[in-house]
Amino acid sequence: MTLRLRLRDWLLANDPAFSRLRQASRITATVVISVALLIAFHFIAAPLPPAAYGLAITLSIESGLAVRDRTASEQLVTRILAVVTGVAMVTLASALENHRHVSDVVFLAIIFVAVYGRAFGQRWFAVGMFAFMSYFTGAYLRPSLDQLPALVLGAGISAAIAHLVRTVFLRDDRYRDLLRAIASVQQRVDQILHEIAAAARRPVQQTVDRRRLHALEERLKEAVLMAESFIPTDNRRPAPEPGVVSADIAIGLFDLHLAAESVIVLSLQAMPPAALVEAVLAHDAEKVGEGMRSLDGANVKQVEAAKALHWLHNVRGRLRSSLAALKESDLDEPPPASFPESSAATARFSIADPALRSAIQITLASGIAMVFGLMLSRERWFWAVLAAFLVFTNTRSRGDTAVKALQRSAGTLAGIVVGLAAASAIGGSIYIVLPLGAVCIFLAFYFLPVSYATMTFFVSVVLSLAYSLLGVLTPQLLELRLEETLVGSVAGAAVAFVVFPTRTRTTLDAAIRIWCDMLVELLEAAKMGASGLRLVSGSQALDRVYRDLAAAAKPLGVSWQLVTRPGHVRQTLAVFMGCTYWARIFARKMSQAAENPSDLAARIEENLKLAREVRENGADYFYRSRSVAAPVERHLPVSRDDARLGLEMVAVSLERLHSPRAEPAGEERGL
Repeated sequence: MTLRLRLRDWLLANDPAFSRLRQASRITATVVISVALLIAFHFIAAPLPPAAYGLAITLSIESGLAVRDRTASEQLVTRILAVVTGVAMVTLASALENHRHVSDVVFLAIIFVAVYGRAFGQRWFAVGMFAFMSYFTGAYLRPSLDQLPALVLGAGISAAIAHLVRTVFLRDDRYRDLLRAIASVQQRVDQILHEIAAAARRPVQQTVDRRRLHALEERLKEAVLMAESFIPTDNRRPAPEPGVVSADIAIGLFDLHLAAESVIVLSLQAMPPAALVEAVLAHDAEKVGEGMRSLDGANVKQVEAAKALHWLHNVRGRLRSSLAALKESDLDEPPPASFPESSAATARFSIADPALRSAIQITLASGIAMVFGLMLSRERWFWAVLAAFLVFTNTRSRGDTAVKALQRSAGTLAGIVVGLAAASAIGGSIYIVLPLGAVCIFLAFYFLPVSYATMTFFVSVVLSLAYSLLGVLTPQLLELRLEETLVGSVAGAAVAFVVFPTRTRTTLDAAIRIWCDMLVELLEAAKMGASGLRLVSGSQALDRVYRDLAAAAKPLGVSWQLVTRPGHVRQTLAVFMGCTYWARIFARKMSQAAENPSDLAARIEENLKLAREVRENGADYFYRSRSVAAPVERHLPVSRDDARLGLEMVAVSLERLHSPRAEPAGEERGL
């Protein structure tokens, strides 16, 4: 295999559909091309002020991160609004330069409006981010009013380049992205099989094998959810239609995910023969058949694991056949369904409105950061406000905010150290600084979805290189930046814990309620005799909300990869994961078998009762010390081809949560 193919396979395994690669490439290309055009204009036509470059870079980055409209025309409208908003904010900051106290108050007002605007949709979230970052740029770089044409030029060029990069050079392509996402799924299935093959060769199964397989299972789930997002089913159409190619692929992905999970479940009970695993890896049907025939008289559990492997082999073949029949037109996105405005939308601007509470939190944190930042420096306090603002972005609870504040501080410290060393070694050479800065920008936004600290690290390196290019880099300046970042991070975390605090427990309670509601909806649909494909769609939705539940539980653990850690929290989360798996088994078997729902009515009612009890208790399961019962071993439905076993195991999984209660543990107070 060539180096290029190996690199592609590695990227697919770690970056489903190349989504991170594409986002980082878009941002980097927009920044580089915009700055290059401005430099050319600077030398050919007229000199440009630093604010023109600063605004162009800021809007280039925000265009890649915040503009997420559905169509190219909608994205263009958002970018035009961004240019107008950005220039207006920089102009306002410039006009108020001689009235600094008024400017500070106006900045806080802009922060409040920008944050509250998120409640009105993705477009206004983007416009709010543009408003905040543009005022920040104007107040920091202090352009004069006569530089307004240059600012318009910088903002216009960045918006135009961002639109061209997004819609022409690195455009979204649902067909291509689906194929890449499914290739990522296949890569992750191969990783699972490699791990099982290695474990099967060892005489004794090790604890590390179990942990690795559970981690790979989570990564597979992530890739499957991304692949499903490119298929126009679920809420985007009333229901997948039998025989439609896109529906066949949706079912194929579902079966592949289920079969791979089943291989893990049964391999942890008894490892299948390594030769059979390798035959499945090689897609060798003849050797797979020989391996299955050689199992006569083998251990029952090992036979079940081998049957799961055979199922996985067959599912992969069917998915390949479905993909061969897929055309781009099969993935056309229908117009979004219109929904009546909810009552929550009319209850805005009350203290119960989460958007208003968030706006108050972030504005207050920014105000505190501004006060203490000004104590450190009248010229550089903006860094503190920026940190306070950003640590609240995309957080669910005060625990999330605290973790993000810690990551930002740690990333800044490491980036300053490395940036200072790199800048000292380079000596401010523009021919090295500019390419290295572009690489760091790419790496920052490539790692943003997986590590905020890593993103902050590379951004800090870029800033250090920029200061060296401007000839103002000193250890004292970088020390001041770290201090301002710490001030802003601490202010953000403190406000998150004191003002309208959203505890991790509250967020987790809500996630568990949604998960239980989805499980109840699935069971009710089965009781009413819904179609098999409708049940499959419902179980896919349950799988997605499980991911939200897992994300809500993460701040309870020290490690960000919570699901790979031992301990009570991980064990409780594993129960929900297992129940989700068996609910999907139930849905799939109901769609395949001519099962009469009335024959399962009593069992469904039992599960409904358990699900409602779990909903009532909510996050209590994570916060009270109790012995979570061990998993109950059952044979996979490849041997018992009915839906009854899935229902039985859903009940068994939920009952594992109801072991005798103990006194509240030390973490009862929680985050």
